[in-house]
Amino acid sequence: MENHPPLLKKTAMFVLVGCVAFLWMSSGGKGDPGRPGAAAAPASLSAQQEMLQDYRQVEVASISDAEEQLYGRRMYMSHQMRPIFRTKFVGYAVTVLLKKQENHKGGAALNGMLAAIDHGGPNDVYVMKVEDGDDIAGMGGIMGTAMAARGFVGAVIDGGTRDTGYLQKIQFPVYARGIVPSTSVNHYVFGGSNIKIDCDGVPVSAGDIVAADGDGVVVVPRAKAEEVLKKAQALDFTEHSMYPFIFKYKSVEEAIKKFGRI
Repeated sequence: MENHPPLLKKTAMFVLVGCVAFLWMSSGGKGDPGRPGAAAAPASLSAQQEMLQDYRQVEVASISDAEEQLYGRRMYMSHQMRPIFRTKFVGYAVTVLLKKQENHKGGAALNGMLAAIDHGGPNDVYVMKVEDGDDIAGMGGIMGTAMAARGFVGAVIDGGTRDTGYLQKIQFPVYARGIVPSTSVNHYVFGGSNIKIDCDGVPVSAGDIVAADGDGVVVVPRAKAEEVLKKAQALDFTEHSMYPFIFKYKSVEEAIKKFGRI
């Protein structure tokens, strides 16, 4: 084997490093130049995070009012959708449908329900429709633990939930129509995930924004998220500006005349 002097070896090393650096800078210094959109991905994720953070500063009631004023539609869930403890969260919907059907496959008939959890992650909200499921627990401690481990911000179940003591212990927030000790195993089959569903009378598609606080749950279609956010922020600002005015002048009528909000 040919024996190169140490100086030549170092020179070759510097040349190689320089070539790599040149190629990296030529690609903009971001991501893999061979993957389209790789450099734009961080900015996109940053925009998504920023939108969620902005939504987290707005009251659910203002979001609901914004959608009604903009589109004349009810996008809030009913009073029956209640939290197992006081909470507030905002995230993107991962939708799941359970269809009522007696079967002898046990948990195997519901495998897709579990896969939807394992394919979700941070900033997701698990949104489940349990057909005729007021007295059927759509989720409990095991599923809640998996969601918490994967970074889901909460779950909304059009049906029941159970293991609430444990869910409160790990502080995983769940809104549901009731608390029951029952199971969906043997009585339901998986009907699909990340499909459009009806959750307590509100249409929800995968990726829609789901916001929840002490007043309830509201859904914002992803395509309308920016417009709704701006309107909700304006409504929030106006209402919060009215509070000190009312305390000062002791008149709600004068406040409404001045701010035009009720």
